[in-house]
Amino acid sequence: MEGDITVSSSNRKCSAVTGSARKIKDNAADWHNLMMRWDKLNEEGFSVATNIVNMRRSQSDQLLDSSSSSSSSSYSPELQDECCKLQDIIDRMVAVVKKMERLMTSQRGIQELEEFNFGPEGRTVPLFHSWITKQFDESCWVLLAAFRQELRLKQTIVQEVGHTATSDLCMLFLSCWLHQPYIHTQIRLTLEALLLETGHRPL
Repeated sequence: MEGDITVSSSNRKCSAVTGSARKIKDNAADWHNLMMRWDKLNEEGFSVATNIVNMRRSQSDQLLDSSSSSSSSSYSPELQDECCKLQDIIDRMVAVVKKMERLMTSQRGIQELEEFNFGPEGRTVPLFHSWITKQFDESCWVLLAAFRQELRLKQTIVQEVGHTATSDLCMLFLSCWLHQPYIHTQIRLTLEALLLETGHRPL
């Protein structure tokens, strides 16, 4: 995905898009920017999680080679520091999802306004190319649900990865973090469709 999509005041002046269409177009740009921010945090988190796994494996090897049974060495200050870094990344991911929830609230408000103005089905004439307002609402729900699920998975990984001694389980955690099973290709295509429909991507 390419760089941030920015909607500036000058863009607004140049565009003939107003009202609900303007707000939906702005929201689409915000969805794109938030997903890019999420992807950047995901990369940072993967690097930190890899450090944690490597530290755990190294410490497990040291404990096997040592006659000492002390558990104090199994959770070093360095490992604690990396776990804190990963928790900080998760906190920032939570903030991203909260912003996505606000976008969803905004989109829901647009849909309710359209239903008030045009009846239960809302506006039946496309705002841009082919989508009616309800389709924007449905697409945003799909995006939000995926990121909420992915966030819950990552929160579980953060809770477990620093305590896991089994190498296979550590690698499973890393793989899940990196590949993001809930943010699959269809989710990214949904965003691309949203950007195409609102004119942020050329048809």
